[in-house]
Amino acid sequence: METVEQLVSFNHIIVQLNGGTPWGFTLKGGVEHGEPLIITKIEEGGKAEQCKKLRVGDELVNINGSALYGSRQEALILIKGSYRVLKITVRR
Repeated sequence: METVEQLVSFNHIIVQLNGGTPWGFTLKGGVEHGEPLIITKIEEGGKAEQCKKLRVGDELVNINGSALYGSRQEALILIKGSYRVLKITVRR
């Protein structure tokens, strides 16, 4: 039988994208929609694809050291405020 830890285990992946916008991924969801913030698209040839760490379906949980509380608007402000470097943590 699986333990609770095995049933709810997630991997947290820290990703650093460099060079400025566009970062090359699209988000969907947020508390406004009753859903987690999920990466729904990774642009071909974009910075998110080139890093080879992000996947469609990853949940965004931290941007530049700021924990997210699930608001898409909050995430977009933090992402747009990233000038040369975007450091994000996703839960898979």
